[in-house]
Amino acid sequence: MDADVPALTLQPARFAALGPAYCQAVAPQPLPAPAWVGVSAPAARALGLPQGWTDERHLHALSGNGLLPGAVPVATVYSGHQFGVWAGQLGDGRALLLGDRAGPDGVWEVQLKGSGRTPYSRMGDGRAVLRSSIREFLASEAMHALGIPTTRALCVTGSPAPVWRETVETAAVVTRLAPSFVRFGHFEHFASLRDEAGLRALADFVIDHFYPGCRQPEGPADTAPWHDPALDGPSLPWATEGCANPYARLLEAVVRRTATLLAAWQAVGFCHGVMNTDNMSILGLTLDYGPYQFLDAFDSRHICNHSDHGGRYAYARQPQVAYWNLHCLAQALVPLLDDTEQALAALTPYRGTFLNALHRRMNAKLGLGAPQEGDAERVEALLRLMEADRVDYPIFWRRLTDAVAEGALAHEARAATGALGPVRDLFLQRDAFDAWAAEWRTRAQIDGRDAALQRMRQANPRVVLRNHLAQLAIERAQAGDPSGVAELLDALLHPDADPAHPALTDFPPEWASRLCISCSS
Repeated sequence: MDADVPALTLQPARFAALGPAYCQAVAPQPLPAPAWVGVSAPAARALGLPQGWTDERHLHALSGNGLLPGAVPVATVYSGHQFGVWAGQLGDGRALLLGDRAGPDGVWEVQLKGSGRTPYSRMGDGRAVLRSSIREFLASEAMHALGIPTTRALCVTGSPAPVWRETVETAAVVTRLAPSFVRFGHFEHFASLRDEAGLRALADFVIDHFYPGCRQPEGPADTAPWHDPALDGPSLPWATEGCANPYARLLEAVVRRTATLLAAWQAVGFCHGVMNTDNMSILGLTLDYGPYQFLDAFDSRHICNHSDHGGRYAYARQPQVAYWNLHCLAQALVPLLDDTEQALAALTPYRGTFLNALHRRMNAKLGLGAPQEGDAERVEALLRLMEADRVDYPIFWRRLTDAVAEGALAHEARAATGALGPVRDLFLQRDAFDAWAAEWRTRAQIDGRDAALQRMRQANPRVVLRNHLAQLAIERAQAGDPSGVAELLDALLHPDADPAHPALTDFPPEWASRLCISCSS
């Protein structure tokens, strides 16, 4: 232990001040022989932690073996709809909110996931296994590096303690960070109890700490810089402009953040896998990484969750599911609104906001500027062709980016023999691709090569967290070698760079298609 390194000190969570109706105090349960599995330096900097903070005291405290200075751990209660069915009371069954930490850019809630049973564990053991903990740790930091709103992960620790799932596995704990972990389900919980005072106090907490603009009737209700305006496009008029009801303003702000989040997911090819209302963030963050996946071959109907037998959360259905979830949130907030018409008005901007953001993001992937007539149809034609030929989604976009760097937009360039050759090789219907590419080149030449290339490099990562890459790192860690986690994390934190290991950008192996990821963790 380095006594010269300051401890990770916390303040009692602001959320806990709402009282026992919202959370219950509970101590973490110890794990034997903990060890570091992965640590995120960027997340540590966000908390203002110094170099050398990964000592024995923090290893044990972040594994549930004792408390950090100032920590007052609580588990929060919420309810929700799971796979479209009301599930009743849920809650933090394996998570503990330790407290708040003021970092250089704001206050973070610090939470342990996998630290043992809570009053909301129901029939569960409150633990998390190593494989799912590594997946959540890597995904949290990878999404942040891609510029997609997300919860963060400071570290993951492992223990030889056995945990029973389909088979015996070993335990792990993820230290998660977010400005707030409040979910749609928190609001559904108090609405289901017909506790209007409790619902109002929760909404006031969220507004006061995260959406203060909702108390001003004029102007946007949400002024926080959560999203890149260059990608979200021109803002639509606020449906609640001039509305004196702050809760209607809150609903619309959440609608807009959720819409732009879903556009980011769809553009990068991210499948969440379990978009229950209790997994939806009131701040528009990607929350709860379970059976997620980044697309390999493009398939709009892809189902990444082995437990999703009906395909409710298939890739192409995600935007509509998010809208359904927002309707559940709106229904929960109705007691605080003037009438149901106000709720419907606040929901109205979802479609336009989503389409604006998606068109901007897809245009950026193609090197195009502000959307023009025909751009959306051009994207749709490309995706249909990619789906028909099972074209690898990340590799297509990166090869197209590299082709532009090598002169694909030059007037004399030819798809078959020039810089576009490696892109064309991904398709079976090459005449169809040639026709599409000719139209795209004409459109992309408007802004010129340099502008196109800058947009594409930002929008088309060279490295994404494919399932097989995570699996390889997991298997090494399960065998006692966590270095694969660190190597993969380093590549994910620099998604535009050439990785140290070329296999990180190669096509997935044949066995990757047989990986089954479920809700079990």
